[in-house]
Amino acid sequence: MTLGRHKHINQALMRIARRAESTDRTTLATTYVTAGSLSAVLNSTDHQILYGRRGTGKTHALLYLSDLVECAGDVVVYLDLRTIGSAGGPSPDRADRGTQLLVDTLEAIHEELLAVALEQEITSPERLLRALDALADAATGVEVVGEIERETTLGGSAEVNDTAGLSLSARPTVSVSSTTRRSATRQNRVRKTGIERNRVLFGPLTRALRAITDAISPARLWLLLDEWSSIPLELQPLLADLLRRGVLPVAGITVKIAAIERRTRFALPTQDGDYLGLEVGADAASAVNLDDVLIFDHARHRVEEFFGQLFFNHANAKLATMIPDPPADPPSLITETFRGTAFTELVRAAEGVPRDAINIAALAAQHAHDDSIDIADIRRAARDWYLRDKQAAINNNEPARHTLQLLIDEVVGRRRSRTFVLDQATSIGHDIINTLYDARLLHIVRRGITDPQHPGRLYDGFAVDYGCYVALLLDGQPRNRPRDRNRWLTSPKSIPPEDFNLAKTAINLGLFQDPLWPDTPG
Repeated sequence: MTLGRHKHINQALMRIARRAESTDRTTLATTYVTAGSLSAVLNSTDHQILYGRRGTGKTHALLYLSDLVECAGDVVVYLDLRTIGSAGGPSPDRADRGTQLLVDTLEAIHEELLAVALEQEITSPERLLRALDALADAATGVEVVGEIERETTLGGSAEVNDTAGLSLSARPTVSVSSTTRRSATRQNRVRKTGIERNRVLFGPLTRALRAITDAISPARLWLLLDEWSSIPLELQPLLADLLRRGVLPVAGITVKIAAIERRTRFALPTQDGDYLGLEVGADAASAVNLDDVLIFDHARHRVEEFFGQLFFNHANAKLATMIPDPPADPPSLITETFRGTAFTELVRAAEGVPRDAINIAALAAQHAHDDSIDIADIRRAARDWYLRDKQAAINNNEPARHTLQLLIDEVVGRRRSRTFVLDQATSIGHDIINTLYDARLLHIVRRGITDPQHPGRLYDGFAVDYGCYVALLLDGQPRNRPRDRNRWLTSPKSIPPEDFNLAKTAINLGLFQDPLWPDTPG
């Protein structure tokens, strides 16, 4: 192969778009790669929640689904909840902020459907416009909340003058006079002082949505809500309650929500034993977790096939205009682009996150320049991406940085291992662990590990990010290198160890505040 061909292939890798929202719909449709049966699951009419950390492909999946259902003749409303108005407004009252969030969301839905009525061919645009008027009325009710002051003024006057007399003069006379004057006034004044507040009435809202689905029938309305976790945590149950009470009961509507699992709160219990929000698995039929789909440890060949198709779909369209006879299929592209087992190393380094795989491949292509990519290029790229993106994301978060340092000291430094175990109930609510997980510095490789001694207690198996290991391997200090059990770092036929022995791998998060924690037995 000529040097120029290698150079063009590497340039194609560097030009792959990193974010789905910045890519046109046609490209999204042609580059999307389904993982297993994910596409069929998402394309069902069930209400669903799509979980996944940043970079796992939630937005791409929703936009691809949007394209599919539009081609089938249905109506799609896609909302990026990061752009929904004033949930973080000046009012400190949670109810005020929550109601404003509901109004902003309904207004956004209204605007999208108005564009449908004006621009798309539907069964009855006139009926849809009337239904949208009803939706606007339901979303913009206003009441005055505050003090009511009543003032009543009573006033009046009365004058009575009665005179009677007898005059004994030479000419007797009798005179009688009487004067009466009365007046009264009454004044009532009511003054209301307070602020105007929006209110959403679920009855009119549901009727308006039913009218909308009738107007577009036989088409179905798909409501796709992206970036759910960008909503403040305390307001999420309020929006979820709007969906449960006003939207989900309407036949003809399917709701799909993309969220980050550990940054989501769909329901809150109430004092009367009920709940505010929606219950996952009951109100929303099912949840799909992209973090579990592409774990290298679970199905290496399937995951490699996914990433091979991913790079082929993204790079080959560019290569068609850059070189003659571009690779005809994913295996051909992988063979030309990567040397030896470098592609397997790339898949392992991605830790199941497509966006990380794309960024590491682009950095490796820069290192390789006009040659094929080898394992050394992948490891340098993984280290650079780890330091540049993942670790840099928590540089301003001292508790997270400190916790990561303790974990590396304990798991990598003292135990010479990759994996460790945390109590599930504790770790799910642990904000620092969630921050490290969101930043892809920690990865869950096994869920729900049971303890035979305590069957009621569940653990999650975590792994420290691959880039951390590579940074230690490349620093030139043998004492910092993790033990290469089963040659998992160097052998393409092996996998990272998963010997989750609870007696040896469980970590007590309560000891993190102890400055002697690294020296405390695990």
